[in-house]
Amino acid sequence: MHKKDRHDTILEMISAAPVKSQAELASELCKRGFSVTQASVSRDLDELGVTKIGGRYVRSIPTTDGGIAARASFETAGPYMIVGKCASGLASAITVRIDSLQFPEIVGTIAGDDTIMIAVKSEEAQSAALARLTKIFG
Repeated sequence: MHKKDRHDTILEMISAAPVKSQAELASELCKRGFSVTQASVSRDLDELGVTKIGGRYVRSIPTTDGGIAARASFETAGPYMIVGKCASGLASAITVRIDSLQFPEIVGTIAGDDTIMIAVKSEEAQSAALARLTKIFG
């Protein structure tokens, strides 16, 4: 079977059900007739732009400027804060992306490992920023 077939199958599998590890993915691919190792699955996931968020593999979202935006979820935290959650190690990259978008509603951002804190100007700004962030990263 060809690489494109394998890639299509990987995308189908991660969309259909949670896949928690590369070993699990490799095992399922072998059951479907693909000869793979964990290392080849790792390369495939990288080529496909697949990341692990919340213990599940998901495909990253291409941005209009050619970059990649990882998936994240956002919720309000009081009237002037938004908290984002993402895969471990991605918060800084997502925060840099948010800052580069220069939302007028956002006063500042802080990134941890898998958590993003976003300060906004007002409750109205919070609603607008939350909608925009969810559209871009959710």
